[in-house]
Amino acid sequence: MSTEATLLLMQWLSPAYPVGAFAYSHGLECAVAEGHVRDGNELSRWLTDLLTHGGARSDAVLLSCAYRAETAADLSEIDATARAFCPSAERLQETDLQGAAFCRTTAATWGNDLSQLTYPVAVGCAARQHDIPLDLTVQMYLHAFLANLIAAGQRLLALGQTDAQQRLSALSPQLRDTAGAALSCTLDDLFGASFAADIASMRHETQYSRIFRS
Repeated sequence: MSTEATLLLMQWLSPAYPVGAFAYSHGLECAVAEGHVRDGNELSRWLTDLLTHGGARSDAVLLSCAYRAETAADLSEIDATARAFCPSAERLQETDLQGAAFCRTTAATWGNDLSQLTYPVAVGCAARQHDIPLDLTVQMYLHAFLANLIAAGQRLLALGQTDAQQRLSALSPQLRDTAGAALSCTLDDLFGASFAADIASMRHETQYSRIFRS
């Protein structure tokens, strides 16, 4: 693995890359508003559920499948599955708009051949085109996913900077487990059982006062 590949992946998944991740809370804003997530401990449990049963795990599987796709038809099927697997309109918008922004920026900067794909599918496809190792790609994608929601938690809860970083670090073992399991998964291994997060993303669509798009 080259330093260049690592730096490229860091650039793609950094907060500075213009995919607008900061604008989405993946339903967390509604969960906080309705009292389901009230402090740092409950935020950690919420994120653990996303890693083991929810959107973070699903994204890892979809990214891995996209990376290993052999044909354009395979990639199209994976992308269509990613869209169908979204439990709410806002979650679909979240992955669709971030994916479209990632594809535009990456194509314009490096000349990648990327159509408008959902976010994890686009990252997996681009990583393969640049020969970035799949295991590193999945781990760093999940880290960016969690870091974004930790940052959202800081805006929504009484969560300090040091506490936030400690909680992100504490999720590393589960992150590695989820990433490792996703490497050999197929679309048949997709499932979703984080019902509270899914319902929160649905209820957020009609939430009166909000600062996030999901």
